[in-house]
Amino acid sequence: MRLMWRFASAERRGAAAMSRSNGSEGDRWRRSRDDSASRASRPPEAWRSAHNLARRILRPIETFLHVQAASGLLLLVATAVALFWANSAWRDGYTRVWHAPVTLGVGPFVHRASIHFWINDGLMVIFFFVVGLEIRREMYEGELADLRRAALPVAAALGGMIAPAATFFALNAGTPASRGWGVPMATDIAFAVGVLALLGRRVPPAIRVLLLALAIIDDIGAIVVIALFYSSALAWSGLAIVAVGVLAVLILQRFGARNPALYVAPGLVVWLGVLRAGIHPTIAGVILGLLTPARAWFGPEGFAEVMHDVSARARDHVREGAPADDLRPSLDQVGRARREALSPVTRLQAVLHPWVAFGIMPLFALANAGVTLEGFAFDETSFRLVLGVVLGLVVGKPLGIVLAGVVAVRLGIATLPRGVTLRGLTLVGIAAGIGFTMALFIAELAFGEAPILAAARLGVLVASGLAALIALALGATVLLRGIDLATVAPTAEEAEAEAER
Repeated sequence: MRLMWRFASAERRGAAAMSRSNGSEGDRWRRSRDDSASRASRPPEAWRSAHNLARRILRPIETFLHVQAASGLLLLVATAVALFWANSAWRDGYTRVWHAPVTLGVGPFVHRASIHFWINDGLMVIFFFVVGLEIRREMYEGELADLRRAALPVAAALGGMIAPAATFFALNAGTPASRGWGVPMATDIAFAVGVLALLGRRVPPAIRVLLLALAIIDDIGAIVVIALFYSSALAWSGLAIVAVGVLAVLILQRFGARNPALYVAPGLVVWLGVLRAGIHPTIAGVILGLLTPARAWFGPEGFAEVMHDVSARARDHVREGAPADDLRPSLDQVGRARREALSPVTRLQAVLHPWVAFGIMPLFALANAGVTLEGFAFDETSFRLVLGVVLGLVVGKPLGIVLAGVVAVRLGIATLPRGVTLRGLTLVGIAAGIGFTMALFIAELAFGEAPILAAARLGVLVASGLAALIALALGATVLLRGIDLATVAPTAEEAEAEAER
């Protein structure tokens, strides 16, 4: 018995020693893993405490920037600042800042213009370039790629452009304000999608997809209107310069040039040609966006193959103890595969979208939304102008969208997407009445420096605010009531389209 007890005690002591040994080895392995993860999470020269502090500061900002409504909220803040600035004791400074001259150029190629010009005719080219990229992508693989799927947003968008323009013109025919019939035609994608995002899960994904498709077609209509009706007489020499720039882009594509930096010079040629031709220079952005390739070179499969081959070679390098510099060709191949896993359209859109949404559009709002109310001459012309814009966006826009959509469905031309009812279509129409960025832009083109420009801006601000409030109120209380989200769960196709956006 004592022998058995001694044997059991020895066995327990051995097991405990082995456990301590295994525990210490496990602890070492966990510490090594944690150290590797810590090294991977920060640069080697970074001080851990300072790096962690920076991450804690930046994390809420990154979270905000990924919120769908963030861009619309920033636009709202920029608009409020512009209105306060333009009507405060510093209102003279508002005008002086945006009309301060800036000279850009090299050697004999110099252009001098105001900051306002460089924002509206320069930076907004990038905004329209992103719009062109979105149109190109939708035409290749999105809602506009299939005629049957595109029928409803096309019909609704056409109704949503014709009805507000007709409403405005009926109220302003025969007055100097009649030139602004294109102002209430436009939809601000950022604001409209932001409003739907504020409604949360009450909005089925199919409604958001429909609004995005409709807004893209709306942008196409606005671009056509700008090119045909809000540009000066055509100068054929400018069109020849545009042709040279476009030809240079096509030649670079045929040579397989994939670096976006190589296309900056031809893009500037297209911009200068459009400006010289008398067409608004933002059309250059749309042209370049539509010329961007929509097919990926490597794609996901090619990227996976390259990563598999490079990983195998890297393991061989480690086993052989080869110097790190020998990995450079493999790393270059990884970089190219990573870059070309997505199409240029998708890649450029992802890179530029934050700059446009959180930089260019708020700056445009800050420079253009400053309506001076003091001394505002609210005569009959101004009143009819404001009323035309407000009724066009708040009433004409949703009415045209709903009626055109219903007619297209009844005629069998289109079908309502799964999860979209007449109530949902009505919500889309009301949200599309948020004109803002594009409406302010067309107002600037229509009226230039005329005194009634202030009335047009005021109408856009009032109409966009009303449309947003009505969409939020009705969406939360009436239009989406009774929709069972379990019965309108997105299809794989809808979920994929929503995730991409």
